[in-house]
Amino acid sequence: MSHSSKHWFLRFDETEVAWLYLDKKETAVNALSAEVMAELAQILNLLEKHPPKALVISSAKKTGFIVGADINEFSELTTPEAAKEMVSRGWYLFERLERVPYPTLALINGHCLGGGLELALACRYRLVVESSETRLGLPEVMLGIFPGWGGILRLPRQVGAIDGLDMMLTGRRINSKRALKMGLIDAIVPLRVSEQVAREWVVSGRKPRQIKGWKKWLNMKPLRSLVAKKVTQQLQQKDPHQHYLAPRAILQLWQHHEGNALKNPKLLNQILSSETAKNLLRVYHLQERLKNEGRPEQYQPLQQVHVIGAGVMGGDIAAWCALQGVKVSLQDQNQAAIEAVMQRAATLFKRRLKEPRAIQAALDRLIPDPHGHGAAQAQLVLEAISENIDAKRGLYAYLEQVMRPDAVLATNTSSLALEDLSRDLKQPERLVGIHFFNPVALMPLVEVVHQNVSSPAHQQVVDQARGFVGQIGKLPLVVKSVPGFLVNAALTPYMLAAMRLVDEGYKPEAIDAAMEAYGMPVGPIELVDMVGLDVALAVGKQLVTDALAPVCLQEKIEKNQLGRKTGQGFYQWKAGKAIKPKAEPVANKLAQELADLLASSAKQQLDQQVVKDADLVDAGMIFGTGYAPFTGGPLYQRGVQ
Repeated sequence: MSHSSKHWFLRFDETEVAWLYLDKKETAVNALSAEVMAELAQILNLLEKHPPKALVISSAKKTGFIVGADINEFSELTTPEAAKEMVSRGWYLFERLERVPYPTLALINGHCLGGGLELALACRYRLVVESSETRLGLPEVMLGIFPGWGGILRLPRQVGAIDGLDMMLTGRRINSKRALKMGLIDAIVPLRVSEQVAREWVVSGRKPRQIKGWKKWLNMKPLRSLVAKKVTQQLQQKDPHQHYLAPRAILQLWQHHEGNALKNPKLLNQILSSETAKNLLRVYHLQERLKNEGRPEQYQPLQQVHVIGAGVMGGDIAAWCALQGVKVSLQDQNQAAIEAVMQRAATLFKRRLKEPRAIQAALDRLIPDPHGHGAAQAQLVLEAISENIDAKRGLYAYLEQVMRPDAVLATNTSSLALEDLSRDLKQPERLVGIHFFNPVALMPLVEVVHQNVSSPAHQQVVDQARGFVGQIGKLPLVVKSVPGFLVNAALTPYMLAAMRLVDEGYKPEAIDAAMEAYGMPVGPIELVDMVGLDVALAVGKQLVTDALAPVCLQEKIEKNQLGRKTGQGFYQWKAGKAIKPKAEPVANKLAQELADLLASSAKQQLDQQVVKDADLVDAGMIFGTGYAPFTGGPLYQRGVQ
């Protein structure tokens, strides 16, 4: 017996096990749209009339299992009734799936997120096909909403309240090994035997995995209030001004309503119709737009990259490339600088990769190269030396002699015009800017800087740069070669204004606290420390030529107090964190003035057509500076389209 619908295919094998495959039409990935869910309900009706021995649910797409609900349908939630209908659709359907009389198993290949994981949790068993790319999670909080189809109920019940709430409140995605250790899945199986194992597992009669002991007790009503009190304190520390309501809604639904938002219609409507949710949905679409920029046609992934300059930026760029699977050689005349990079890289790899073999493989991809032999083999050579135009030009003259003819020459300059840098090159069109932000491992945006020429050869180089940025898991933003490009050109007046407030007598920690209360991830003074005071001064001179540098900045530089990289700037730094005195409150007006200045500077870059449109300005400011995502971006917040 078999049955086909638009998005699903059902077949019975010779043992009467039913296999249900999702293949959402006209899309690269599986998403649970209203139409997909309606068809699933019809299939459950069919199986009610012809009960199978067991049911295995899987994906027919190679791109993964299910990425969640259909994001585009969230924009249609314009009334309380629409929000309630969407939640009801999944809640009752997955309740029904959980109660079917035959055993069920989710055979998960690739990403299993949001509604996809909620569907899998409604099954009796969960197996994951072995892959390093697999991630499982309930990331709805990143969109300012909550898991509404049973995830708040079933995830803590499956893995315990602590792990379950952590996943939901952070939106964190976990790999299959972590999921197995937590008890979220039953086993990890090789692809070649995955269907055989799934068949045997689903009819085995095994008891479903359950938590025991204290993990089970924390889900019970008497202890839920203790857990909720502790988690509330943590939320207050992370978001004291309550810019984001979804985490608190998730906690409330778990504590009081068994995860069922339909029991609290007021809260359901408040969250799903909030401006924060709408703005975070906008941010999601901006992110997807930049991701698509990193997928140019005919791009071939790079195998080898050469980085010149083992300072903070160059070293961290090289380490990130190695982490992302690219072989990278790192050149610097200072052997001690290279050794310091290797130590930092080892720490990064241990934190991100966990597994000893994966850590060693990443270390093997990061090759110390003090004499620069890798420049002749690399497909892309990235220069990250000091902001000295003569030094850069001298380096390019040498590189042009040794690089492969088809290799890309890139600079990580933060402010210098590419036309000036490429002036003496025999092939000036081969130079492109690939500008990372500090800290490299945390900042998702990379500016891809194009020269002001209409050359097919240069456009090809820009496309290769976009593809490389996407290949290493960053978001490329194509910008015009003007002083400071987009992000630094907008940030510099903002940071200089903040430092001039220090000159006027304001405490650095008070200025930062005011901007953090506004919604910025870090304040402007801490940001100067992170960028480096010497870099801030150099960029300031490039971009604001008619103004004197702040006195406090000059005094710090004279004392070689350059910020995080020297352990002392406006703040003392320990273990990568700023040590701040307790801040005295300042007037909200100060924060608004600084935010308006930042937005005004960003608008000037739009007027100069540094990027194509206002949405890309907002994307650059959100992903390049951390500008409060819940606002939708500085220009959107102020009605600039």
